[in-house]
Amino acid sequence: MKLIFLGPPGAGKGTLAVLAKEAFHLPHISTGDIFRSNIKGGTPLGLKVKKILDSGALVPDETTIEIVQDRLAKADCQAGYLLDGFPRTVTQAQALDGFAKPEAVINFVLADDVIVQRLSGRRVCKACGASFHLQNLPPRQPGVCDNCSGELIQRPDDAPEAIQERLRVYKAQTEPLIAFYRQKGLLKDIDASPAPESVLAALKKALNV
Repeated sequence: MKLIFLGPPGAGKGTLAVLAKEAFHLPHISTGDIFRSNIKGGTPLGLKVKKILDSGALVPDETTIEIVQDRLAKADCQAGYLLDGFPRTVTQAQALDGFAKPEAVINFVLADDVIVQRLSGRRVCKACGASFHLQNLPPRQPGVCDNCSGELIQRPDDAPEAIQERLRVYKAQTEPLIAFYRQKGLLKDIDASPAPESVLAALKKALNV
């Protein structure tokens, strides 16, 4: 099964990808993870990507396509894959059709006000990176990490104004992609507001598995 996950920030794509990976026995391919591992490993590709990101620019389509094509050519992807973070543009989607055509594109749908509530409540430990949520997963002691007693902070991009801007950018970028896959009959809209296990059950039903 060849799947693509689309969804706005805060839709829980990462959590759902982990659940789906286990349920469907598919490799979870995240372009963000590939970029980070290459940068950390100091590979030629990592150095190239780091230089681009450090300049404040976006990684160009051809570089991202090259990375994904290389990853999907590996043995563990021959029976299927779960792509997260790619494609982001119609150009990338058209390129993907040329080397690893998807069978279904899952669009996780969530109202803007729910997204703002989910993301603005998130707190991250400054020391160990553990994640908490003021409503859904509060720390035992306010402002203090359960794991290492480090200080919990709100990331700048989790402030409500920043979230609104991220949503605006996401919609502008992704709406043409959603239209592209809807026209092909591959798009399946899934409500991302319930608990992750319920969303996974809806996903299985949509895919008839």
